[in-house]
Amino acid sequence: MPEIDDSLTRADEQHFTRPVPKSAGARMRFLVKQLKSTREAAALLGISQRTVERYVKDQLRQPKPTLAARLESEVRRRWQPLVRKRARTKAAQTTGLVIETRARFGFTAAPGTTDDGRMRRITQHLPPEYAGRLFAAQEAGAGEAQLRAIAAEGLQEIYFKDNGARAGGLLVEFTDIDYVDFAF
Repeated sequence: MPEIDDSLTRADEQHFTRPVPKSAGARMRFLVKQLKSTREAAALLGISQRTVERYVKDQLRQPKPTLAARLESEVRRRWQPLVRKRARTKAAQTTGLVIETRARFGFTAAPGTTDDGRMRRITQHLPPEYAGRLFAAQEAGAGEAQLRAIAAEGLQEIYFKDNGARAGGLLVEFTDIDYVDFAF
């Protein structure tokens, strides 16, 4: 199931000014430099310190698939933190972000109106206040449910209620996410 946390992280990668290292040795050297020791890198990846040293010296070149995935994930998470921070700050203060999703939206509304959930594809610009809330919650380690609630509230207010111009008592449920992508 697609996660909002992963989508926000992927959106960060659009702002990178340099490519992420491709070879296992380059990735390992970057990770060792970030963590300040081969011991820390080994503990993070769940391998021996000697194995890390071999990758750093390019004595080993092809990691097993599970190690390759962990290594790529950890490097991408730490790559260009200042570029990432600058882009997030701009989105949270001035530009906002765009959410594109296909999900089931159900409604809790006044009697006599439809509350049947149905799949909708929505592309909507969310103002900076929602971008800031999403980023703050993600950095604080919020769970997927909390991030989904913030995104649902943003879509509820901006898309469904049109900034308070219609459907005053409408509450939106954001479930069965097919995909969700962010851009800022």
